[in-house]
Amino acid sequence: MIKPVDKKDLRKKRHLRVRKKISGTAEKPRLTVFKSNKHIYAQIIDDTIGRTLVSASTTEKEVKESLNNKTWDKNAANVVGKLIAQRAKEKGITTIVFDRSGYKYHGKVKALADAVRAEGIKF
Repeated sequence: MIKPVDKKDLRKKRHLRVRKKISGTAEKPRLTVFKSNKHIYAQIIDDTIGRTLVSASTTEKEVKESLNNKTWDKNAANVVGKLIAQRAKEKGITTIVFDRSGYKYHGKVKALADAVRAEGIKF
């Protein structure tokens, strides 16, 4: 009997495979993305000390209100990307390493990355 493919497990395997090669440092921290069916989360992490430097998501009150509670589309990813880039600039972060967490670089993930680049963060 053939077992059905678990897409979450395949994504986690891809993520672990990429994480073997990508690591965030103090000079170039790692921007990681997580998306659920309703929300999008982004964090900038320094892996040398294991600390989140900056985070943004669609669960935040002001983001939800600006999106009229529609937190799952490309527009929401764009807003989160702009927000995390602004917060990163406030902390003095100008270059990052992008970690797409095993997701395809397409749709929401691409929209978030493009918004971060548009705000002046390099990766």
